[in-house]
Amino acid sequence: QVRLVESGGGLVQPGGSLRLSCAASGSIFSLNVMGWYRQGLGKQRELVAAITTGGTTNYADSVKGRFTISRDNAKNTVYLQMNSLKPEDTAAYYCNVLNSRGREYWGQGTQVTVSS
Repeated sequence: QVRLVESGGGLVQPGGSLRLSCAASGSIFSLNVMGWYRQGLGKQRELVAAITTGGTTNYADSVKGRFTISRDNAKNTVYLQMNSLKPEDTAAYYCNVLNSRGREYWGQGTQVTVSS
């Protein structure tokens, strides 16, 4: 129905930056909420940031002031700009979208590793 493809992950030193992208394709009507989750090894998946169609944002306390989420509705794409990265940010990052019917779709994940 909806396919999500993430990109932009990689290895970065502490204090560095990365920009993640997630492009949606398929049968798209309204993706009311687009967001990013992450899951470290042996840990539960947690919400990192989310953004509504209208531009309202929500961030995990651990990333406030460092990460910025944005979306391009014309391109059905959501971005996550990650600055001042810390080793604790190391995780697989997953794109997630929620439509008006309450259905969720997930991307395959992109790995972010923060290490010196």
